[in-house]
Amino acid sequence: MINKSMPSTDDAVADIPDGATLMVGGFGPAGQPYALLDALVRRRPRELTLISNNAGNGDFGLAALLKAGCVRKVICSFPRQSDSWVFDDLYRRGELELELIPQGNLAARIQAGGSGLGGIYTPTGFGTLLATDKETREIDGRQYVFELPLKADFALIRAERADRWGNLVYNKTGRNFGPIMAMAAACTIAEVNQQVSLGELDPETVITPGIFVQRLVINPVSPQQLSA
Repeated sequence: MINKSMPSTDDAVADIPDGATLMVGGFGPAGQPYALLDALVRRRPRELTLISNNAGNGDFGLAALLKAGCVRKVICSFPRQSDSWVFDDLYRRGELELELIPQGNLAARIQAGGSGLGGIYTPTGFGTLLATDKETREIDGRQYVFELPLKADFALIRAERADRWGNLVYNKTGRNFGPIMAMAAACTIAEVNQQVSLGELDPETVITPGIFVQRLVINPVSPQQLSA
């Protein structure tokens, strides 16, 4: 019987090793898998490479993972904002490496990783420092930069509902990077607010099929306490 449910968030992340490449879903707080990140902070792996849209807010979630000293490198599109003091401090002290990627390129490179592509050509970044030492090519009279795909050992994502096979339904903007990260990781761990019986999910609303999800865990916090 296929059942991808894990007994706890701690069990779900127990084998994430030092040096792993980790994708974390979320657009700011929306769709960020807080319970899984809290469990990872408790475990405290080291030298992680983090692929995400931003580099954390306040002192929770991604910021807590950075503050715990777990991350060596951040690959993201929006590292700095008014409440990104954890990232700012670590970066200014030289304790964190940053690879900055335009948001569209970030999504496209993750999609390329999940689709088995060898890379993409994009006009975004051409002629800027972001294209330094990268292959460029003129196509139909326009200049493009070649970007490699992004893949990960693990993806931590959040969804609204799931069945035991790992089919996922998202809550509005909480969907964001979750579906493409699930495709681009060797092991996807999904944190959900509710698990339902097989057949309860309308197939038309399933965004991430269970084939892309290896582990499933129920968020221990009440859904009423969570944002999208």
